[in-house]
Amino acid sequence: MSDSPIAATTQARIIRRRMLADGILGLTLERIDGEPLAVADAGAHIDLHLPNGLVRQYSLSNAPTGRTYELGVLLDPGGRGGSICVHEDLREGEVLTIGAPRNLFRLVAGARRSLLVAGGIGITPIISMADTLHAAGKAFELHYCCRSASRAAYRDRLGSAAYADRVRFYYDDAPQDGRLDTDALLASPAKDLDLYVCGPGGFMDHVIGRARAAGWPESNIHAERFSADVRDRAGDAFQLVLARSGRTLRVATEQSVLDVLREAGVQVPVSCEQGICGTCITRVLEGQPEHRDVFLTEDERACNDRFMPCCSRARSARLVVDL
Repeated sequence: MSDSPIAATTQARIIRRRMLADGILGLTLERIDGEPLAVADAGAHIDLHLPNGLVRQYSLSNAPTGRTYELGVLLDPGGRGGSICVHEDLREGEVLTIGAPRNLFRLVAGARRSLLVAGGIGITPIISMADTLHAAGKAFELHYCCRSASRAAYRDRLGSAAYADRVRFYYDDAPQDGRLDTDALLASPAKDLDLYVCGPGGFMDHVIGRARAAGWPESNIHAERFSADVRDRAGDAFQLVLARSGRTLRVATEQSVLDVLREAGVQVPVSCEQGICGTCITRVLEGQPEHRDVFLTEDERACNDRFMPCCSRARSARLVVDL
């Protein structure tokens, strides 16, 4: 991933707040000084610094304009408090600190055809891709799966879009013939066809798994996850050596590397703390990391030259990092 993990911040005001679907809140933001916002490519996300002290990442759902950012936020009552704060505490007129756009889910430059597949809240980056592809005159299809029509964010916008004939909706509460036939959709991989998938973890695992089974090249499969799998962060204890200072820290079985660094007063930029966003990516100089993130590709993991201290550990007894 080439994006810098550290993003500048600016102050933005909520100029519109509305419900996009059951459980999904839409926010429109603009800079408080009236200046243009940083232009964001389709698939980008920003950090939202919330009043409760949390920092959360939300995908931008509008095509790049430079004037406003549009977000869609799913309420997760069982989450860690970010979406609850957005839904219950944020009001029109409120000023928030936001990060500059970062993009880990870009459209492939020069791609001839694109297949966009969204599940639930995963429509937020996908709809911006559809807008961008249409504006560029590119061939694409958009397939949107939801529990029900009432849970489909941007349904009216998609239904009235100039490319509405390329959009298909699928609902879990529909008859069987109204649901997505994943195998049929993915049956014809091609070098000039790219697949973009975003949605809940299980949905993405299913779509990507069926794509691989159908013979899609890994280079043509692109995905973005909004949350990491819940997994035990414990593991064998190991020594963490900070190369710049020469300090050696012990990471106990129940501690994360990030916890140990914080206790030692070592500052590492963090955001999601789940191994999703890549903000805390750190160079590994010696030793073998145990990767538990969903940010790095398999090829990047195999290099063993970087890891995510928020969630990953070490397979070796000693890990030397560039801190």
